[in-house]
Amino acid sequence: MPDKARVAILVSGSGTNMAALLYASRQPGCPYEVVLVSGDKADCGGIALAEAEGVPVARLPKLSKDELFPALDAAIRAAGAEYIALAGFMRVLPADFVSGWDGRILNIHPSLLPRYKGLHTHERALAAGDSKAGASVHVVTAALDDGPLLAQAEVAVQPGDTAEKLAARVLIAEHQIYSRALAEYVSRPYNSEWLTARVGDLAIQMPEAEARTSHGSPGWKLAGKSGKFFAFMADRHHGDRHVLLVVKTSGLDELHALVEQQPEVYCKPAYWGAGGWIGLILDRPDLDWDHVRGWIERSWRAVAPARLTRLMNVADEF
Repeated sequence: MPDKARVAILVSGSGTNMAALLYASRQPGCPYEVVLVSGDKADCGGIALAEAEGVPVARLPKLSKDELFPALDAAIRAAGAEYIALAGFMRVLPADFVSGWDGRILNIHPSLLPRYKGLHTHERALAAGDSKAGASVHVVTAALDDGPLLAQAEVAVQPGDTAEKLAARVLIAEHQIYSRALAEYVSRPYNSEWLTARVGDLAIQMPEAEARTSHGSPGWKLAGKSGKFFAFMADRHHGDRHVLLVVKTSGLDELHALVEQQPEVYCKPAYWGAGGWIGLILDRPDLDWDHVRGWIERSWRAVAPARLTRLMNVADEF
């Protein structure tokens, strides 16, 4: 993995989860660094602690909701952050803020989601007679405490528990799982298994496509014995330095031109290049998945029979 992912943390209170993320970031091999701590309360303990630890902070004045989130967005972008971690940030994010950071905001919630979204999670768990409580890390969406789950930790409910006692133990669990989940999440763009799975989701959407291994590499082809391959994955194959999606070009002239013009995006794959197949470099921070999708479709069209491409070609005209 290249440079560390840059993370901004938003807090509203004492900042214990912020501290857990920060101290984890300073351990050898951690794939992220904390570049900003901010929030909706300029004098909260979390911001004071971050400042004492030498982390850049943005102390915003008391603002209305309409003013707060544009100010936060501006501060986070000015810090060069790529991801946002909510750590006890007690404001509901507006939809336009979330969409501006789509897939790049994480949150820690003190329940075993999807149970007990919102507030008073421990009181609700005790009232329901649950034997287990816990904490969840999830990707933030516009829906409250929704989004894909990344990690969970269970905490036993003990006889005589109060909400305060239970909350204290759940907080310990939160500190354990948040930094690990964040580290794994920011590492995904460089993880060959995750990249292969995402490419596979796109490739298998093409008509009559099927997954098939070729010479030990994951690939996708037209169904049937005579179906041709239209894409392969190459994980640092034959000396290549990158995880590649290998797709068809129109020939060697186009391949060489693309590699020369955009060497940070394309390369000539060691095994397939002689046949006019190009390597699209996937393990890079600015990867555009619409671009990947376009190449998969183009490569599929290059090998698909006319009966499959005819309707797609007609649709393209409208």
